[in-house]
Amino acid sequence: MTVSMQVNEQPNILIVDDVSTNLVILSEMVKVTGCIPRPVTNVKQAQTAIERKIPQLILLDISMPDTDGFEFCAMLKADVKTRDIPIIFISALDSVEDKIKGFKLGAVDYIAKPFEKEEVTLRLNTHLKIYKLQQEMEAYNRKLHQVVNEQLTRGAEEQKNILNTIADMLDMQSDIYERGTDRISTNCRMLAISLQFSPRFDKLISSAFIDEIESASKLYDIGMLSVSEEITNKKTELTADEFEKIKEHTIAGADYLKKINKDKNKNEYLEMAIDIAKYHHENWDGTGYPKGLSGTDIPLSARIVAVIDTYMALNSDRSYRGAYTREESLSIMRSEAGKRFDPSIIDIFCKIQKQLQCGD
Repeated sequence: MTVSMQVNEQPNILIVDDVSTNLVILSEMVKVTGCIPRPVTNVKQAQTAIERKIPQLILLDISMPDTDGFEFCAMLKADVKTRDIPIIFISALDSVEDKIKGFKLGAVDYIAKPFEKEEVTLRLNTHLKIYKLQQEMEAYNRKLHQVVNEQLTRGAEEQKNILNTIADMLDMQSDIYERGTDRISTNCRMLAISLQFSPRFDKLISSAFIDEIESASKLYDIGMLSVSEEITNKKTELTADEFEKIKEHTIAGADYLKKINKDKNKNEYLEMAIDIAKYHHENWDGTGYPKGLSGTDIPLSARIVAVIDTYMALNSDRSYRGAYTREESLSIMRSEAGKRFDPSIIDIFCKIQKQLQCGD
């Protein structure tokens, strides 16, 4: 807890001493500094006073009945509500050992009895100035933290807006994005959230990752814009050369996005989108394209999109076949675990597939 006060509020100083004469003397000295003295004669009264109002500083006698100053200081420093309150010990005990013990417990200063007015006034003013500077620094840090968070939030929104704008334009290309970018992104987000609960993925998937894949996955097939309509609209089986042209869309898509993301301040959403566009046709066993990556060398985001893209394709009509049922699609997906797909992702996918949107 931070010990704080209003801008124009007078600092209040708690004085704990079992000798009434000392309380009177110290109270007068505190008033001279422009502070409000709050004298009490024992620890129990001090605790009650602190509960009513947190002091900006405590003058604490060491030698007191029941609970001495050292013990009370330790109690205050162990409590999150009072650990930041500056404590100055006041005592006739002025041995080096006593002073060292007090400082080790967390006291900021030590005033010996009998009191010298000038010394007490000087020490109080010094620690109140330090306190004020700490308050100003904490206020500045809070403001700075707020500004930085606002900038980060604004930056993240701008990054997402870039991807969403591109995705909206791509959705107009119905021949290419027949399954719809919104359903792809919704399903990828759902699968990523589910993976987050697995010990296998909990350290890899953060809230930021989930937000990024929701937007980045919309651009997974942007490279298909580089493939001629003659091939993309073909109703019969592709030739070997035509399939090679199709495979080039992964590199083309990554290149498109790299050109957009060449600014010094990299867009983290686009960074993920580049990985997805380039690697979503890589297979777990290394038989995919364009690089023949295998296992965890394939970016996690691309592995997630590969599962969702295939599942939605299976559930969609094709010129050469009708859509598979959910049960048929699930059986095919299971058979490809460890081959095309990360088996750990398929395990989670099978448990949540009923919550996913189908291709049509």
